[in-house]
Amino acid sequence: MASEILQVQSQLKFNELENTVFTGLEITDDRLFLATPRLRAGVPATLSTISRNTPPESSPVLRAFPDWSMHGAVTGNVTCTGLISVYRIRVDSCNRLWVLDSGVTSSLDDFTRVCQPKLVVFDLNTDQIVRTVIFPRDVLRPASLLTNLIIDEHVQGRCDSAFIYISDTAAPGLVVYDGLKDQAWRLIHPTFFPDPDFSDYNVDGESFTLMDGVVGLAHSPNLATLLYSIPTSTLTKGPPVEFEELPITLVGKKSSQGLGLTISQIDDTLYFSPLAETSIASWNPITSQQNLLAYDPERLQFPAELRWTNDGSIWLLSTRFQKFFKRTISPHEINLRIIRIPPRSNILRGVNNHLYY
Repeated sequence: MASEILQVQSQLKFNELENTVFTGLEITDDRLFLATPRLRAGVPATLSTISRNTPPESSPVLRAFPDWSMHGAVTGNVTCTGLISVYRIRVDSCNRLWVLDSGVTSSLDDFTRVCQPKLVVFDLNTDQIVRTVIFPRDVLRPASLLTNLIIDEHVQGRCDSAFIYISDTAAPGLVVYDGLKDQAWRLIHPTFFPDPDFSDYNVDGESFTLMDGVVGLAHSPNLATLLYSIPTSTLTKGPPVEFEELPITLVGKKSSQGLGLTISQIDDTLYFSPLAETSIASWNPITSQQNLLAYDPERLQFPAELRWTNDGSIWLLSTRFQKFFKRTISPHEINLRIIRIPPRSNILRGVNNHLYY
């Protein structure tokens, strides 16, 4: 597999390593942003950066973003203006970082709601907060765990008028936020719920059970193991009418479960990571062409995030989450990797809008 790999765990103490796993990655011209939610106690910072110029095969030091004052939860000094537990981050066309803070700590152990979930927006030119969105209770449920987001900019450069699509994984649903109107609403559908037949995971000979709803999201400028799509025009028209049926379409089936989804903005190809196969695959919804991009039983164990960048590269977080979940992590092995797969081809851009999950 032709790739560049960063191994980013050597500076963590073992008790921190045992409780720290990456779930979110974002790439800018000069930095990589990494989300490490507080799934268990002892996570130092829930959002960090490393330099984009870090040499491959190195183990860079993670730097708390924007600084340690936002991460008081690690010492018990909790303030809801800080960052509690971040799962995913995204950068818009205005060079602003949207941070999805679930407000929940120890979500795998005792699920402690510390603060209301929120979006925090940073201007990356100054690393200062320019906007905070606290989600109202009417779009949440007692078990809500907001874990992923997609930014849908209808007009590039007018980022305040964007729509944000957010997955609620533990109380299955989809939250839509209208940036222009500063309004949020919740959508529900049977396909958002976990399928008990696919709740058992097996990666590299280790098995565990996890009943998650929607986690992976990918927005295409075109068009469990099942891939569904919903027109974004349905998502953005406002709060749903009572008993309204959502126009959701089954578009494909993956060979096994997988979290990471990303869409090429060049040809609308959907990239995903079937966990049991320790691989990265692609599917084009226009041509139905399928390809295997990479296979590596050692380095592609449980990719938690896939990102497509404008140069055509595919970036991914390889996390060995099965060992984190079962507490079988060894400090003598590399468990956390950031991998870049170089571009291979460029095809013409498509048209319609859909959200895949």
